[in-house]
Amino acid sequence: MSTSNLQPERVETEIRAEAKRYGFDEVRFASAFPVAGIDEYDRFLEDGLNGTMEWMAKSRPPRADPRQLLPSVRTIAVLGMRYGHARPPDPGGLTGKVACYAWGRDYHNLIGKRLHRMTRNLRTALPGLETYAGVDSRPIIERAWAQQSGMGFLGKNALAIIPAKSSYLFLASILINAELAPTKPLRDHCGSCRRCLDTCPTSAFIGPGQLDARRCISYLTIEHKGRISADLMEKTGRWFFGCDDCQEVCPHNPANPLPADPDFAPRPGHAWMDLEWVLNTDDESLMQHFQGSPIRRPGPTGLKRNAATVLGNLGDAAARPALLHARTHPDESVRHAAVWALDRL
Repeated sequence: MSTSNLQPERVETEIRAEAKRYGFDEVRFASAFPVAGIDEYDRFLEDGLNGTMEWMAKSRPPRADPRQLLPSVRTIAVLGMRYGHARPPDPGGLTGKVACYAWGRDYHNLIGKRLHRMTRNLRTALPGLETYAGVDSRPIIERAWAQQSGMGFLGKNALAIIPAKSSYLFLASILINAELAPTKPLRDHCGSCRRCLDTCPTSAFIGPGQLDARRCISYLTIEHKGRISADLMEKTGRWFFGCDDCQEVCPHNPANPLPADPDFAPRPGHAWMDLEWVLNTDDESLMQHFQGSPIRRPGPTGLKRNAATVLGNLGDAAARPALLHARTHPDESVRHAAVWALDRL
């Protein structure tokens, strides 16, 4: 379709206005070509650092050529939405930690719906505009485009960071057929700091900006299926779902986070998980409880495996009844974690 009627200044103005309307805190733009981050992505796959996430290899073609998603693409609009809220006080007892991004509503659904409405409005306001939008689950290398557009720089923890503001940022992208002036990339703001590299409990970083997902606690507790090796189980500590260690020590994340979308504020019992309850609740009820939450991602067996693992690390004998119950679970990975935890007690 002809783009002759798409005035770049008006397109940018409309995108910024719609982004603000739907709660996005940051907007940047990058030229669609050359493709950002594909060389690093290929090396990640070639080295097998994606573990069992085979979908990363299967979705490589459109990541390498966004024209497979939108043949007329000229520009990628990168949007950022803050999600960081202050962590509720530690309740102690038999509880495990949940990564900050999963405390509230599932961002895939929430941001996905906002993007759908936003792009519909843009196409109505700008006849001739073509769009393709995605958040995380679509085959787009969001962090690479965030770096290319100047949304943030890529830190040594491989996350997009807005200097002195936040790395607690959901990233979304809109491919458009209008050619807009790209925003300028940022320089590196890590310097000699290596707090994130040194604090990682499992030594998942094989170098600055290079993550071996197979050792990452977020991967192990969310994406990985089946058993977790004993040496890594004991290093997950209290992390029940995901991990924020490399963000919590980053000096670019202030002690008092910037205001974030209230939909991502911690729901009761979601920042600190009652591990006995997880093990004693039947699988179906567990999934119903986490309806609309990212915590559903590992499924009931993954959640119970994680709960048993954390109880083993806590070493509190009060967990014995729940672990004995988990030892009878039909899934082998749950039974294995329960036996491992009981041995540690």
